[in-house]
Amino acid sequence: MELTQLVIVFVVGIVAGIINTLAGGGSLLTLPTLIFIGLSGATANGTNRIAILVQNIFAVSGFHRKGISDVKRSIQLALPTLMGAMVGAKIGVELPDEWFRKVLAVIMVLVLIITLKKPKIHLKKGSRGWGLTLLIFFFVGIYGGFIQAGVGFFLIMALTVVTGKNLVYVNYYKVFIVGIYTIFALSVFIWEGKIDWLIGSTLALGNGLGGWIGSHSAVALGEKWLRYVLAIAVIAMAINLMWRG
Repeated sequence: MELTQLVIVFVVGIVAGIINTLAGGGSLLTLPTLIFIGLSGATANGTNRIAILVQNIFAVSGFHRKGISDVKRSIQLALPTLMGAMVGAKIGVELPDEWFRKVLAVIMVLVLIITLKKPKIHLKKGSRGWGLTLLIFFFVGIYGGFIQAGVGFFLIMALTVVTGKNLVYVNYYKVFIVGIYTIFALSVFIWEGKIDWLIGSTLALGNGLGGWIGSHSAVALGEKWLRYVLAIAVIAMAINLMWRG
């Protein structure tokens, strides 16, 4: 691995960390970047999970330090999600590289539209239909295990309806669930040999630094400006992915 490629990954990791902190959607940049530097679709997908895991561990820790904690409920919701994530991760490993790039390109654009529209989520009373709840989180897990990008938005919608909690707790549940299922999804990619540990560690360091920068400069940078930057970058990468030979 050339030093230049590691620098690119680190810088993109910083940008993704800032975007995740202020707007969300950092994987829309990191996944295609890993493909562009030469990783296969499956290896890029697996390697990206290292940074995601590190990021969510720190996020959960931060919530606990602020007194936001509900481990029992989080584990209940994480179980069906992680089962779905393992199925999704297996799909991500088995999907041919050319098809993975095209699917990723389409999903990137769809998630970008959702991110830019930033629809308001209305809180509802918690659902008692646990059968339906398990099914919803299982399918969200399949999506998260397969592609990850934008899964936070779907989790927020599901958690808002199911738990009836405010968005502070919803975000706590979200990062806890993503952290748990990422461990198991990552294990699938490790088992299949679809991880580049050097690049993944470099990306994780960049994400961590970006998260710190984002948390200290949210007001100065402004979320709106970051969304426009994200839109331009994602559209360009999606076009490249779609037509790349």
